[in-house]
Amino acid sequence: MYPEVSNDDFSWKPKGPNVRLQVFLCVKEMVVPPPVRPPTITKFLKPYVLKMHFTNKYVSAQVVHSPTATVASSASSQEKALRESLESHRDVAAAAKIGKILGERLRLKNIPAVSVHLKREQKYHGKVKAVIDNVVEAGVKLL
Repeated sequence: MYPEVSNDDFSWKPKGPNVRLQVFLCVKEMVVPPPVRPPTITKFLKPYVLKMHFTNKYVSAQVVHSPTATVASSASSQEKALRESLESHRDVAAAAKIGKILGERLRLKNIPAVSVHLKREQKYHGKVKAVIDNVVEAGVKLL
C-alpha cells in the first residue's frame, strides 16, 4: 500500500544558504497522501455542515460540503440587498432573517438536510437558535 523507502533516500545532505528550504522541499516530496475514502462510507457521513459566525457588527452563516471542503451556500447581513432591509445587522431579528434566506437558498440547491457545528462558546440560545429555527422552518432537516 505504501511505497518502499530505502536508506539511499535519506543519504542526501542539504548544502548552501537555503538549507531550510531544501530540507522542506525534500520532506515535502516524501509525504504520502492519505487514502481516499470509499463512496460507501462518505454516503453515510454528514456531508453538509451549517457554520455560523457572529461579530459585533454582522451575522453570517454558511453551509459547507465537508467531503470537498467547499461552501454550498451562504448568507450574511453584509450583503448589499439585506443591508437596506435590516434595521440592525447584528441582533436576533437579523439572525432570523439570515436563517430564513439561507434555508431558501439550500432548498433551491436541493440540499435536504444539514448538520450543525457549534463552536465551544455557542449555545442553542439567542442568535444561534434564531438561525437554526428559521433554517428548519424553510424546510431543511437537521441531522
